[in-house]
Amino acid sequence: MISLLIAAVFFVGIHVFVSGTSLRGAIVARTGEKVYQAAFSAVSVLGLIWLGWAFAAVEPASLWGQAGGARPVTQVLTLLAFLFVAIGVATPSPTAVGGEAALREGVAARGILRITRHPFLWGVAIWAVAHLLVSVDLADLIFFGSLLLLAVVGPPSIDAKRRRAFGEQWTRFADSTSSVPFLAIAQGRNTLELVEIGWGRLAMALALYAAFLGTHRWLFGVSPL
Repeated sequence: MISLLIAAVFFVGIHVFVSGTSLRGAIVARTGEKVYQAAFSAVSVLGLIWLGWAFAAVEPASLWGQAGGARPVTQVLTLLAFLFVAIGVATPSPTAVGGEAALREGVAARGILRITRHPFLWGVAIWAVAHLLVSVDLADLIFFGSLLLLAVVGPPSIDAKRRRAFGEQWTRFADSTSSVPFLAIAQGRNTLELVEIGWGRLAMALALYAAFLGTHRWLFGVSPL
């Protein structure tokens, strides 16, 4: 459990206190942007592997009874999470690492970016909440809670960095989008164009979700069904 807690603090900490602060700028000034991104990506992957390994190694320590009645809600939320994550990853975005060129080119928000400019992080947040609804274990709380925390603090941190780096270019993009899903559409700053999402991206997300349901017991020892 100690290893899991340290891994969670490390993984969240490098994103909040390194990537999300002026420390990032100081490191970039010494190493250059490309070296920093490569190093930070490598450390992030190692941190995630450590977090997952520590989580798998912890013995169960039940906190409350299993909320079996929440399973249908969890399944719906997990499907929604897969849609946001898979479609978000497959959609070029100025908020993604390496996606800054879209801002320089003045590319308008399209597809799922009309719904939210942070689809991947919203997917992670929804996925974490879905699991916490049926969580019975302290390890679950630490693991999924840390990912939820990172997904919540990530969007404002990314927005702030893009605003500092791109100024008016970012402002024009942000004015036509929203971090909160559907907020820009509800406010009339954008419109919902489902056809732009792409049938291929939608099919990929549904296929990944189906594969996840089918292999969950084999991978994690419990069936979500």
